[in-house]
Amino acid sequence: MATLVILRHGESVANRDNIFTGWSDVPLTAKGRQQAAAAGQLVAATGLQFGALHTSMLQRAIVTSNIVLAAIDQLYIPEYKSWRLNERHYGALRGQNKAAVKARVGEKQIKIWRRSFKTVPPLLDHVSQDRRYDQFGPHVEPRGESLEMAYHRLLPYWNDQIAPRLLDGHNQLVVAHGSTLRALIKYLDHVADADISQVEVANGEPIRYDFDDRLNVLRKQTL
Repeated sequence: MATLVILRHGESVANRDNIFTGWSDVPLTAKGRQQAAAAGQLVAATGLQFGALHTSMLQRAIVTSNIVLAAIDQLYIPEYKSWRLNERHYGALRGQNKAAVKARVGEKQIKIWRRSFKTVPPLLDHVSQDRRYDQFGPHVEPRGESLEMAYHRLLPYWNDQIAPRLLDGHNQLVVAHGSTLRALIKYLDHVADADISQVEVANGEPIRYDFDDRLNVLRKQTL
């Protein structure tokens, strides 16, 4: 049996200011750092020892990861960063205030853009390549994504990097983002497309999954 703990990063400045963020690299707030430290204490209380940590290439998740690893006294474990764990890309909505967009397009439309599985937000006209993704070749960063698209870019990382380690009996820790963790929860909990809009992942609240030796979920618990 192995255990997976997943955690959404602490509050970012974009969370605080109600801004669509996606792949924009924004820092944690002081509250976000406190949430990360509190989450670390919750994980520490489980006594779990992890074989590796997996996070995105965005600082709000990376900094949260480091705070948590310090809190559980496991800074020495391998830490893997992947663009596949980045937040869902909100396209042309990126950088806009959610309340302002809601006032412009209406509550129904913004809810569809934010919560539906298949709907793609308005796309960026073009993407300027960020040097952190140069190693992966051109066109890694999308012009915008539905949750379904984020789901399909996440699954290869799960299948190649996380699931095999769990099958080998090594506990894994994933620190990522609201939408990519919703996508992972959809996969693990077999959530229907129509029901994923009801799934919420709060900042700084660890979720624990215990698996059998075939990665069937035995127990799920919010710490």
